[in-house]
Amino acid sequence: MQQIVDFILEVDRLKAVTRKVRPAGLDRYENSAEHSWHIALFAASLAPYTEGPMDLDRVIRMLLVHDLGEIDTGDTIVFARDGWQERKSAERAAVERMFAMLPGTSGEAFVALWEEFEVAETGEARFAHAVDRAMPVLLNLNNEGGSWKEHSISYARVVERVGPEIEAGCPALWRYIEARLVEAREKQWFGEELPAAGDRL
Repeated sequence: MQQIVDFILEVDRLKAVTRKVRPAGLDRYENSAEHSWHIALFAASLAPYTEGPMDLDRVIRMLLVHDLGEIDTGDTIVFARDGWQERKSAERAAVERMFAMLPGTSGEAFVALWEEFEVAETGEARFAHAVDRAMPVLLNLNNEGGSWKEHSISYARVVERVGPEIEAGCPALWRYIEARLVEAREKQWFGEELPAAGDRL
């Protein structure tokens, strides 16, 4: 029991990891624990729109663990282009460290869920990716551009970074978001793309 309690107190640190998107109606940035809870509930709500058989419990567990590596690495805005390979390597080491705190081999199943999400080859992982990618888009749309304006992120970059994964995991969700993004472009809710330095967000 003590090992489980120690683990739970360790992952409580996810609440201190600040993201670069603001919650609806708030001036502050959200944290990664809020994000994980939000997308887990989002996935459960989207169940009628999944493609083919789906183990929703597995999806939710995946979403609850997918950002735990950020406790050691911090968050990187999803619209960044560079440095992902190094970042994911560091996140994997963090995930292995934390789940090793659990008794026996019980942490191995959680590491496997984290890996499944990262590889995104199963239907559940693709759906989880779609939900994860969609949430910052929906929050920025709610905030009239939000971090897109703050960090000079263009319409083209948003579509490039999130479109393929949302469409692959939940086509109905992508159809909805794609139309909203076109409307946002007409309202000038995107930033102007910066030169090379902007790619290191």
